[in-house]
Amino acid sequence: MREYSCFDILGPIMVGPSSSHTAGAVRLGRLARSIIGGLPEEVEILLHGSFAQTYRGHGTDLALIGGLLGFNTNDVRIRDSFSFAQSVGLKFRFISTDLGDGFHPNTVKFIVFTKNQEKLTITGSSIGGGNVVITEINGYEIKLKGDLPTIITTHQDVPGVISRVSGVLANYKINIAFMRVFRKEKRKLAQMIVETDEQVPQEIIEEILKLEPIVNVRFIEPA
Repeated sequence: MREYSCFDILGPIMVGPSSSHTAGAVRLGRLARSIIGGLPEEVEILLHGSFAQTYRGHGTDLALIGGLLGFNTNDVRIRDSFSFAQSVGLKFRFISTDLGDGFHPNTVKFIVFTKNQEKLTITGSSIGGGNVVITEINGYEIKLKGDLPTIITTHQDVPGVISRVSGVLANYKINIAFMRVFRKEKRKLAQMIVETDEQVPQEIIEEILKLEPIVNVRFIEPA
């Protein structure tokens, strides 16, 4: 039998009428911000299913922008997040769309343009009670809940990558809670999700980045 926490039953402390449409949307925005590495310059936000139909009434649009700004679920500034976004120069627009079958009804796709002219796509869903899951980054299918400190690597799909990364973490006594690898093709680029029990200092991220098969490393703070 599954064990339930008070978070599952009561939902999060939040601003807004709906844990899935508001609190979950804030967390999706916060995770997107963390994956990006800060505030983007411009973002297109594609809304699917229930998100597309009710986002204005439930404040999902305000919540997503609030999350991108780094606000927490209980931050009253969410109500004025559009004004705050304008004040820091964040350009945004919402597009109602149909992403197709197989997507959760509360799904959002961020198309992000950073200040370094980098383009990223991030897709995630609010699955109830304020819980969320990121399902895609730059076309790679992943599964990221954002509950734990998380390292995301993009690397060459060659033998030994997992042992090298886990070896660096072991040297610093960082315990791995969960690890998953995602790839499109053999021997091409792959992505690895490493969730840890402890915070991961920047020096560890930099050491992992120096490993020969590693192309990119992102560290995701819990949302």
